Amino acid sequence: MTAPDPASARPRRTAILGQGYVGLPLAIRAADAGHRVVGFDTDDTRVKRLWAAQSPSPDIADSQVAAALTNGTYTPTANGDDLAGFDVAVIAVPTPLRDGAPDLSAIEHAARLLAPHLRPGCTVVLESTTYPGTTEDLLQPLLESVSGLTAGTDFHLGYSPERIDPGNRTWTLQNTPKIVAGIDEPSLKTISTFYRDLVDTVVEVPSVRDAELAKLLENTFRQVNIALVNEIALHARHLGADIWSALDAAATKPFGYIRFSPGPGVGGHCLPIDPIYLSWQVRQRSGSALRLVEAADQINASMPAHVVRRVTEALNNRGLPVNGARILLLGLAYKADTGDTRHAPALTIAQLLSALGAQMQIADPHVDGILDIAPHTRLAHVTATNLAAADAVVLLTDHSAFDHQLIERHAPYVLDCRARLYGPNIERL
Repeated sequence: MTAPDPASARPRRTAILGQGYVGLPLAIRAADAGHRVVGFDTDDTRVKRLWAAQSPSPDIADSQVAAALTNGTYTPTANGDDLAGFDVAVIAVPTPLRDGAPDLSAIEHAARLLAPHLRPGCTVVLESTTYPGTTEDLLQPLLESVSGLTAGTDFHLGYSPERIDPGNRTWTLQNTPKIVAGIDEPSLKTISTFYRDLVDTVVEVPSVRDAELAKLLENTFRQVNIALVNEIALHARHLGADIWSALDAAATKPFGYIRFSPGPGVGGHCLPIDPIYLSWQVRQRSGSALRLVEAADQINASMPAHVVRRVTEALNNRGLPVNGARILLLGLAYKADTGDTRHAPALTIAQLLSALGAQMQIADPHVDGILDIAPHTRLAHVTATNLAAADAVVLLTDHSAFDHQLIERHAPYVLDCRARLYGPNIERL
């Protein structure tokens, strides 16, 4: 097999399938590194916005998209024919759950789009989060059956799990170590060469399945530890203890402890999804349950309902029914200083409170177009008037744009789910 010559003066043609939180940063980074990048997405609206230099990612500025478009190094498209001639193709498409089971239809679709354009020496990399075996048992047979080529003989194939943390200004795509794996040694080396052009550190893993499992381990670790502190938070008040004070104290230990904090639930693509991929696959292969993982998922999924119970309890203590109560939710995104609402617990909290008849306002400086979340819900700004008029204020997302002192001074009651506020009118989760 003849691989593209890395030393060639010809810019490498790179196709990135999926132009969301994972694919777009990768596409722009590759364009900045001198690749000729085709950014494919099935969402026509997203593609049109990209042509207008409107970035959907908090990690990529509009100006970066505009520069890549102007330089001719980045071409967004929804046309599969534009994938022709690629040297490297990276699949970075969503892998959601459907009825509690992994939905890999987007990977299958991407494979069928790429397969007609495979040619000797090209490389395909899967970045989408999935369970061990997907690359070799699903993606490889699809590519081979449509193309008539053989992975490892005619083209390179491997896996490199994404590690994008939207909005993280410290750990970015470029300086976060990149795990890479190939179905054989030539694939591994070719994929390593590709990513070394884009990131500072490449970590070679000997098995594709090991790399797939590593991604699930990373997020399952977080899910389980967040569930631990969430469950303790549910009961700390009954013990006469302050969970936040206890966490501060425990965090002073310089070894054997990593701090995790409670919250209104987990969101994003990773934590609500990835551990279930692992648990599902274990059940399929062994018939056994990952009991700790499944329990952690149940605990974290229960937190929005717990927040609603706390708000209802606080209103009752003041002689107010939740039906008709004016409630101001601060934050809709699942993560501070981003507009990412994927699986955000605030969505569930808003829906539950609305079902109880609450009149809700939602304030989030990073999110637009949220009025269809639940009935009796409208957009609001965090003003002294709105705070004072609310029967209950709930801090769900600790955006730095929120004025803590303003909230503390004017809100009659606040349930603080992030331990950011102080005062006699503040209760913490």
